[in-house]
This record gives sequence, structure tokens and C-alpha cells, in this order.
Amino acid sequence: MPSQDGRVAVVTGANSGLGLVVSRELARAGARVVMACRDLSKGERAAEQIRAAVAEADLRVERLDLADLASVREFAERFAGRLDLLVNNAGVMAPPRRLTRDGFESQFGTNHLGHFALTGRLLPRLLEADQPRVVTQSSGAHRFGWMRFDDLQGERRYVRWLAYGQSKLANLMFAFELQRRSEEAGSALRSLAAHPGYAATNLQFAGPPPYEQALMAVGNRLFAQSAEMGALPTLYAATVPDLPGGTFVGPDGPLEQRGHPKVVRAARRAYDRQAWRRLWEISEQLTGVRYEFSATAAAA
Repeated sequence: MPSQDGRVAVVTGANSGLGLVVSRELARAGARVVMACRDLSKGERAAEQIRAAVAEADLRVERLDLADLASVREFAERFAGRLDLLVNNAGVMAPPRRLTRDGFESQFGTNHLGHFALTGRLLPRLLEADQPRVVTQSSGAHRFGWMRFDDLQGERRYVRWLAYGQSKLANLMFAFELQRRSEEAGSALRSLAAHPGYAATNLQFAGPPPYEQALMAVGNRLFAQSAEMGALPTLYAATVPDLPGGTFVGPDGPLEQRGHPKVVRAARRAYDRQAWRRLWEISEQLTGVRYEFSATAAAA
């Protein structure tokens, strides 16, 4: 990884799993890392764990609940100064249908809408950087996801895993459309996406019911790669200097389930530009957040 000296990074979901590894390795490379966590006590414990491994780590823990748009707004209002890198990592996976504080289905609301709102509200800080970058965490599960524009919130039919796949497809479409809009505006901001393959993290045990958790515990022991390996595609997307915007990074092993990072292709429907725009417009309406790439207008 190239030196990250002087760079400021925000990592969501930084208290465990991939987010903790990404935060640790960015700090090891010299970045000042803001660990954005829903639970401050867990975030502080994670920061202490990183400091034990990286004595010189420059860390700050801030509260951020992506399932609450007021929390997203408050986080952005507290953030001062330039932002070089935003890693949209946090997420929930396959819980029973429940709603965010704003009434959105939890997976679509947390995984996609929360990050959409966060990125838009931090855009003025990103535009202050010379080479700003946004990396959004997707998943191989995007391949079984469909944008059900007639029922995005799963009000008529909710299938936990299909809703998860939809949210991960939304992450990709957001990353691609953000890059398209950045290029159209002549902005230096680069938007990329990554996925970890099959990595053993606590995500598998936060949402699914107990019987699925038991199966995944066995899968984690037999097939999954470590969180350290699973974080490599995100770190690659976040730090390799010559990666163009719109790049998608995943593992290089069979079926992209494990291995070292490489540039990969998403499912064909992830490149539907009409769907990108439609999702973006819906996301603006639902969150009330609109993007402005003029630094002066964005600050206003």
C-alpha cells in the first residue's frame, strides 16, 4: 500500500470486521482515520485494539447511525476540514423485515440510503481535497439482487436474502452513477466499489436467524477467508493511485470468493445506466439530499 501520510479518511462500520481492518491498515500507512460507529463504546474498544497494534495510529471515533438520517446529518455537520477518502463499509445482512428510524426497510435504508445521504452531506469536504475518493462496499450477493422499483421497501413481498442482494446492487449502482456525475461535472472525485468475497466477519451473525447463523459458522470455518484478506479489495480500491473511477475490485480466486484483489466485472444489470439514474432520483426524494459538485454551491 502506498503511504497515506496526510490523508484523512472516514470509515463507516469501523468497530469490527472489515471496517476495523481497513481502519487499522489505513492508520498503519499514515492516514488520519475517523472511525464512524453506531455504538461509541464498541468504537472506542476497536480504536484501542488498533492502537495496540499500531502505536502511532491517528484515530478519532465518532457516532454514526446509518439507519437514522438525523444521525447522518449530525455526523456531517460535526465533520470539519478536508476529507480525502470515504469508505462506505457498514451494513446489515438478511434480518427479518424491520424499519429504520425514518421508516425505510432496514437493508435498503442502511446499506444504500444511509450511505447515499452520508456521501452527499460530506461532498463539500471531499471537494476540498486534491484527489478525493469514495469506496463503496458491495457484495457478490449483488448478483442475485434486482432493483424492484415497484416495491423497493419490500412492503408487498419481503424475502430477506433478495432484499440484501438488492441493497448490494444498489451500492454498486450508486458508486457507478456517482462516478458518472463526477465526470460530467469535471470533478476530481473518483468513486469506486469493492467486495470482499466470502470473508468471516460478524456480519453473518447480526441479522440472520439462529439456524442460518449455525450454518454460516460452519461455512466460515471451512470455506471463508479471514477479515484481513476480505479487506484487501477495499484497501486496494482506496489506495492504488492509478485506479480509474468506476472500478470494481474483488478477490482473484474461484468465483471471486477468496484471494488477493483484482479488478472484476459486476453482473450485467449493474451497468444499467437508466436504472442508475432512477435509483439516484428516488434516493434524493427519500433522503432529501441532493449533490452539488460546485465546491462553492456544495458548501452553501
